Amino acid sequence: MQRNVGKTDQIVRIVLGLVVIALGFYFSSWWGLVGVVLLLTGIVRWCPLYAPFKFSTAEAEMKP
Repeated sequence: MQRNVGKTDQIVRIVLGLVVIALGFYFSSWWGLVGVVLLLTGIVRWCPLYAPFKFSTAEAEMKP
């Protein structure tokens, strides 16, 4: 599994995931599960939605 989530994308996903999880708990909503998905994709640096489209934010950061 090749990384397709760049460093900036990773940070945004982790922070946004934690916020959505917290709001899910606060409002007792199932939307907190969306935050779990964002958090996991940020941690493993691989997004299943990017893969079929061969999209990657990781490659953009490695180019000079």
